[in-house]
Amino acid sequence: MFTNVLNTTKSFFLHFFFWIGVWFFFVYFFSYNSTDTVYITWFSSLLLPITIITTYITTYVLIPKYLLTKQYFKLGLYGFYTLVLSTYLIVLAIYGSFIFITQLEISKVPPMGRNFIFILILVYLVVGLTSFISLLKHNFNVQSKFKTLENKILETNLQIKQQELNYLKKQIHPHFLFNTLNTIYGFALKKSEHTPDIILKLSNLLDYILYQVQKPKVQINEEVAHIKEYIELEEIRFKDRLLVSFINKIDDTFLEIPPMLFMPFIENAFKHGSIVNHFLTIEIQLTITDSNLQFECKNSFIDTSADESSGIGLENIKKRLQLLYPEKHELMIEIIDAFFIVTLEIQLEKHE
Repeated sequence: MFTNVLNTTKSFFLHFFFWIGVWFFFVYFFSYNSTDTVYITWFSSLLLPITIITTYITTYVLIPKYLLTKQYFKLGLYGFYTLVLSTYLIVLAIYGSFIFITQLEISKVPPMGRNFIFILILVYLVVGLTSFISLLKHNFNVQSKFKTLENKILETNLQIKQQELNYLKKQIHPHFLFNTLNTIYGFALKKSEHTPDIILKLSNLLDYILYQVQKPKVQINEEVAHIKEYIELEEIRFKDRLLVSFINKIDDTFLEIPPMLFMPFIENAFKHGSIVNHFLTIEIQLTITDSNLQFECKNSFIDTSADESSGIGLENIKKRLQLLYPEKHELMIEIIDAFFIVTLEIQLEKHE
């Protein structure tokens, strides 16, 4: 409430000093080739309220109600009425001053006060100036509101995007844990000596998931270490039935990427890969040079009627990639020569 009162008071004084300035402008204008200060003062004072009325009708009625709403017929009609009213009042001011101030002595009327057209132009010069300022102010307010609305929309979109990413992450984690716990369960049933080692590695993976994956981005060396930890866990599970290689060539080990970006592909390779010639073969390559990221994961695979590309993990990573790198990534999933191959290429930003 105090702010509204302050703004109202500020607006009042701005208008007050503006019209004082207009009055001095009239006095200065009509003083040209005239020294009759009495007539000039009174005539300027009579002309000022006419100008104020015409200006306020134009700026607070005609412009917002008809011009900005594109009601041009009504604008022309009521604009004409305003012109007639102001013309009538100016004529009254001219003849009233001539009768009551100069006592019908035309010689006492200043040269600039005798020309009705000139006086009308002078009044509408002020009206035009204030109308122009009013339109500029309106345009600025509209642009400001539009910018504010645009920022709110962008902020809302970012929040929705972040919420969707978090939702997809939460879906990926249970999927990953489900696969790993199944492995531990199988070893526990066999009372394998590798069970404690698997639990230890799982605890490391859980630490990564709970504390690192919540971040929007992690260093690539942390992601690589996580992948290696997972591969070691799977090597224990598969024993001598697994042939796996992980080659990474990374120029900048401090490069930051979204966490768990490659894990769904790798998990899918271990889960859906086929043992061919007594071995499950998995080859993983990760190359990052400058602003280009290339990832490939291929696993031995016996083609069946099942659609291996429709798992929870792969579907989630496709959605994540669309959100994280729209139009900046290319994902290919294909089967070539008994190998299920996933190829991902991402154009990274320079600051990533």
